[in-house]
Amino acid sequence: MPIEILMPALSPTMEEGNLTKWLVAEGDEVSSGDVLAEIETDKATMEIEAVEEGVLVKILVAEGSTGVKVNAPIAVLLEDGEDVSVMDGYVVGGSVSAAVPEPVVTPPEPARQDEKGPRLRTPGALPAGRGDERSVVDTAPAGDRIKASPLAKRIAKDKGLDLSAIAGSGPSGRIIKVDVENAQVAPVQTQAPVAAPTSTPEATTTELGPLRGGGADYLEKMGIPVGSYDLEPLDGMRRIIAKRLTESARDIPHFPLNIDCEIDALLAMRKELNAQAPEGVKISVNDMLIRACAIALKQVPDANASFTPDGIAYHHHADVAVAVAIDGGLITPIVREAENKGLAIISTEMKDLAARARDRKLKPQEFQGGTFSISNMGMMGIKSFSSIINPPQGMIMSVGAGAPRPIVRDGELAIATVMTVTVTCDHRVVDGAIGAQWLAVFKRLVEKPVTMML
Repeated sequence: MPIEILMPALSPTMEEGNLTKWLVAEGDEVSSGDVLAEIETDKATMEIEAVEEGVLVKILVAEGSTGVKVNAPIAVLLEDGEDVSVMDGYVVGGSVSAAVPEPVVTPPEPARQDEKGPRLRTPGALPAGRGDERSVVDTAPAGDRIKASPLAKRIAKDKGLDLSAIAGSGPSGRIIKVDVENAQVAPVQTQAPVAAPTSTPEATTTELGPLRGGGADYLEKMGIPVGSYDLEPLDGMRRIIAKRLTESARDIPHFPLNIDCEIDALLAMRKELNAQAPEGVKISVNDMLIRACAIALKQVPDANASFTPDGIAYHHHADVAVAVAIDGGLITPIVREAENKGLAIISTEMKDLAARARDRKLKPQEFQGGTFSISNMGMMGIKSFSSIINPPQGMIMSVGAGAPRPIVRDGELAIATVMTVTVTCDHRVVDGAIGAQWLAVFKRLVEKPVTMML
């Protein structure tokens, strides 16, 4: 019987993805473990593998498709030796030979699987509003639903025939291939097909100017006239960033703490280390800050924590996530167990993670989770800023630019290279005193970097 391959959930936050490329074609034999396609999520591009063996008889979602919902069928396999004729009468998510249930008022309920229906690769429901030729054609009024096999529908479409004028000889009156081939009816008079709406209205220009959508209506209400801007739809990454950070800013009681650190000694040590480093290793200030954060998290374990509905989770390791800017947004690859890694290893890992992040080639485990985050905008000339917490982490540190500033040392005016850092704390986990204690340890490590070597 047909085996449906579903759009996988490649991360806990993934709701939809883009099917960028098929690596197999209809008619190909596939084995368990074979790579089938490339999927682009909000964070990365990943490959999906087959978990069943058989022949790929039908691709349901073309490559280049965007906004494909998790658990939506994307292809169909037939088991070895199974005749392709079993696909005659096949309906996505339904039974091959049984009558198709009556339509449900929008939004539709998830399709059910009975004993005669197709086996699913992973549990899931059909996405709402699949209005293409794989669903049951419904050109008649409510209550007069037309039931036809996918092959019959395709032939009718090619011939321009009206299915409502054809009598079906299949089970429960379903129209099948032979009915359409023998039909002598007038061509169907229909309007041009309308593309399924995307989740975000896209501005389209005509001779009369931009067509209105949800974004245009919103801006017009805010006093911005239609036609005075270009509206670019949200991609998957920007949509997830907006959703997660809105939830973080709204739901997490957070507060900032900031402190100034003198970094002349740290800069001098970095210069010396790079002079002695093996070929290909170049330690950055950010690499040294990652290690300082990890050590401080181990020395102040109450700060290395996450809030959960059932209690506070105190983490065994300092898994430091680092914000990396990429096209269309940002991603936070993670240096795992950073407290156990030297500067050369941290530097090598970060270069690799950042490069693959920009190519959207990170694996989910390389950017999901983490116990603490760093966002460094010093290289952009930003003196200080506060970041929004990256759940489920309890703190995030914002790093500003290091620059010469006047300071008072031993009662006298002096000049030092000073860097301002700000930690945003989840007050449910990290109280002010804990945050201040962590910052004090971090400041000591940065201003006396030789202690990082201990």
